[in-house]
Amino acid sequence: MTRIHTQRSLDAASFASTLSMVSKEKGEEDCLESCIGACCSRRCVCVSAMALLLLGVIAAVIACAVILGIPKRSPGTRQCIRPDNQTGFLCDDAATCITASQVCDRIKSCEDGEDEETVMCSDLPNNLPGFLIFRCENALTWIFINQKCNGFNNCGDCSDEIGALADCPSCGPQQWICKSVFYQYCSCIPRSLCRDGTQHCTDWSDEYVCPK
Repeated sequence: MTRIHTQRSLDAASFASTLSMVSKEKGEEDCLESCIGACCSRRCVCVSAMALLLLGVIAAVIACAVILGIPKRSPGTRQCIRPDNQTGFLCDDAATCITASQVCDRIKSCEDGEDEETVMCSDLPNNLPGFLIFRCENALTWIFINQKCNGFNNCGDCSDEIGALADCPSCGPQQWICKSVFYQYCSCIPRSLCRDGTQHCTDWSDEYVCPK
């Protein structure tokens, strides 16, 4: 009579299966250990190769930036506001805001000289961004925006001081209101000129009325 040892057969099968799994795991570990610089198999993730590829991409991007140069701001995007509330020109460092009249004056006020670029300064004022200039009542005349409303007749016709286009505030506390006899002033003169023995106002008010 033949006896069937079922339990013993199952134990043998289970042992074989366990042995196979251990062998498989050890094989994958061996594969990972030997995976240096190249991919082993579909089941073995090659971390070093991926890291090298990523470093290569980063190096390529840096090289391109150095060779081709990082794109600079266009003149039209350089508008900034200075501490004196005047509109200025923003340098490449994104921190320095120079006055409008410092642009294209043949002196590099920005560290990298972007305020004196040939493309922008070769055809004044046509190549200058609009926020840097003020066009006088005489269309052929222009001044830098920071020269408007500064108490001086920079346009030559006083349109930068008393004209509707300029929209300047009234004379400040350090000025005296009068019609000037000198070309350089318009409707205000500095109080420092009062009672100095020289006529600056057409009505002589700077010498007889204006307090020193």
